[in-house]
Amino acid sequence: MTLDVSAVRRDFPILHHLQDGKRLAFLDSAASSQRPVQVLDAMNELYTSGYANVHRGVYRLAESATNAFEAARATVAGFIGAPDQREVVFTKNATEAINLVAGSWGRANLGPGDAIVLSLLEHHANIVPWQILQAERGFEIRWIGLTADGKLDLSNLDVLLDGAKLLSVTAMSNVLGTLPPIRHLADAAHRHGALILVDACQSVPHQATDVIDLGADFIAFSGHKMLGPTGIGVLWGRAELLESMPPFLGGGGMILNVTTEGFVPDVIPAKFEAGTPPIAEAIGLAAAIRYLEHLGMDEIRRHEIELTGYALRTLHERLGDSLVIHGPCEPAERGGVLSLELLDVHAHDVSQVLDEHAVAIRPGHHCAKPLMRHLGVSATARASFYLYNDTDDVDALADALIAARDFFTI
Repeated sequence: MTLDVSAVRRDFPILHHLQDGKRLAFLDSAASSQRPVQVLDAMNELYTSGYANVHRGVYRLAESATNAFEAARATVAGFIGAPDQREVVFTKNATEAINLVAGSWGRANLGPGDAIVLSLLEHHANIVPWQILQAERGFEIRWIGLTADGKLDLSNLDVLLDGAKLLSVTAMSNVLGTLPPIRHLADAAHRHGALILVDACQSVPHQATDVIDLGADFIAFSGHKMLGPTGIGVLWGRAELLESMPPFLGGGGMILNVTTEGFVPDVIPAKFEAGTPPIAEAIGLAAAIRYLEHLGMDEIRRHEIELTGYALRTLHERLGDSLVIHGPCEPAERGGVLSLELLDVHAHDVSQVLDEHAVAIRPGHHCAKPLMRHLGVSATARASFYLYNDTDDVDALADALIAARDFFTI
């Protein structure tokens, strides 16, 4: 099967609109993807004919909504190969999921004399929660460096993991597209008695994911990067870990009993889902997963490798030395994320000119300032591809970059 991008695009209403008479080349899916009509319809159907709060009412509408919500949890579990749907915790995004691990497992297990290991590829969401906890608990943070082509430098991995309690690492860089060897890292962490948390925000939308095959202890990802709505994320954790962890947020829905003397938390996953959960968002996420599964994750990955290869060749041929593309040069060793530097033109200026050509990219530090510092830049212009992009979008990107180069070199 070859991905039929023209058919896929018909499912995305926002891509039907023209910008200044031009077809929109939406190249910012690493920040947030667009949504197909199937996701919009699923959420609209819930709101118009099936909505009630979940896990509370015993009337038929409430029971139907609860069943749909828990069916969405089962869909997520199946999509990532989780052996038990109780291991799937709904959060509002991946940032909250990582904060949950830091605030619950981390606060209970880390203190002076302990260490965790991060990498220079990490998004701020996988850095700042640990730095906040470090200031409170006094443990050490160690850092995996990078090679010249933007891969993890694993030459001293055993030294970094010696005595560490956790390795927390991205499965795909949101800046360089780098694909760290997660199973190798997980095995190394476990040999040293450490757990591994995987920030899978960029990988889950783009390639098949199996938490058991990865060897992960926790993974976190967001719905809005994988055709789903904003306001929902997922933390998957091994059941025995989640059961041993204290609650992260307190309130309704996460308790078995409350007295004036204290409380007894509910079982997982309810223990970590205080308050009214993201009901419609879970329904939308399940619809997004069904859409992805219909296309096939292997086919999506194959399409993105081909498109990324075409983009690397086209941009090098047409812009030459006037453009720097950061990260691995082999398409199969990276995701469909290209961080670009155009001559001496600031990334924000590049993005503004590209917008005039109906090409949407993201300029900035991409919530990865330690990585930017390592690269020696303050910002890059990032183009990111997904299943609704094709070679026409890459050609539009190249044309717009040439126009930007010529505009700023006059």
